[in-house]
Amino acid sequence: MDLEALYRDLHAHPELAFTEHRTAGIVADRLTQLGLDEVHTGIATTGVVGILRNGDGPTVLLRADMDALPVREQTGLPWASTQTVADEAGNAVPLMHACGHDIHITCLLGAVEALTAARDEWSGTLVALFQPAEEHGGGAQVMVDDGLYEKVPVPDVVLGQHVLPQPAGMVGAHSGPAMAAVDTMEVTLHGRGGHGSQPHTTIDPVVMAAATVMRLQTVVSREIAPQETAVVTVGSLHAGTKNNIIAAEATLGISVRSFNEEVRQHVLDGVHRIIAAESQASGAPKAPDMEWGERYPVTVNDPEATARVNAAFAAEFGEEQVLEPGALSGSEDVGNLATAAGVPLVYWMLGGADPEVVRNAVAAGTVETDIPTNHSPFFAPLPQPTIDTGVRALVVAAREWLG
Repeated sequence: MDLEALYRDLHAHPELAFTEHRTAGIVADRLTQLGLDEVHTGIATTGVVGILRNGDGPTVLLRADMDALPVREQTGLPWASTQTVADEAGNAVPLMHACGHDIHITCLLGAVEALTAARDEWSGTLVALFQPAEEHGGGAQVMVDDGLYEKVPVPDVVLGQHVLPQPAGMVGAHSGPAMAAVDTMEVTLHGRGGHGSQPHTTIDPVVMAAATVMRLQTVVSREIAPQETAVVTVGSLHAGTKNNIIAAEATLGISVRSFNEEVRQHVLDGVHRIIAAESQASGAPKAPDMEWGERYPVTVNDPEATARVNAAFAAEFGEEQVLEPGALSGSEDVGNLATAAGVPLVYWMLGGADPEVVRNAVAAGTVETDIPTNHSPFFAPLPQPTIDTGVRALVVAAREWLG
């Protein structure tokens, strides 16, 4: 299988959550060509799962996510995406694999191919799961709710990886809480619209929103202990249509990240309190509406299983190539697959950046400006050695359990 050509094709044709029909079709075709015993499609609309039974032994689930983001790509790559699509609201949005899910798909298909070719060297059952809607929609839980473990064997361990702007060729998992919980919400602030020349006849939701955004910055800085970690981000603010019209409402898109339940609840309580208080202080005609979006738990890597995987990585790649990523404030829903099965999770990080560029940026103190991160329009993992490393990592980790 030409994995680099596959990666370039996937990158050039990104798809949003639950619309990954082309991607799912490619995945299902490749799994069928590899001769897997079963290929299940349409789980949670576009989810695909392949099963390879190879005698007695443990069942290992390897997971990759498939969806892309509404980002206009600016990498300049020959295989850059030029795709656009209508979003849920009917607005035309650009599309990009700005979080590396195309790398994840490619590596998992490569790992399935490698394990299939070496099936005389191991025994057990391999479950290769390609998940929709990690970025938006909680696809892991939707697959579970759609009867995932009634269709496929319940695994003994869930394994997966995520590409990051660390030096390509490096891999490693952080034991314990590895990625933050996330709570997202859409908030509508209600005002009273009118003419821009007569603000005294209105209740301006733009001013209300501005005050809310600024006050939300104090939740972490003034209410959470310095040794704890939390993030409150207002990622979107929309109001009005014209400069001489005061709108009737404003909407805020908010995300909260946290690593333990006590901090999580304190931050959410603070966010709710400030939104309600600013609305009341502005004399809003009614209380704000708050609608939940994605809510993922903390991603927790099982300590014993993580030590086992990191040791296998050290043996395969060398100690110097094993990455300690630390606890990351990004969030993932892969843990829902392990929780639903009641089994350990190991979710490691895969380096995808040019090692020389990273070294130079570290030396110059310009990492934040010179190394594009996930979700950036400039995020572009090196195809190699990233793909080969990712394939080997999945195979090595799976073989730790497969007899």
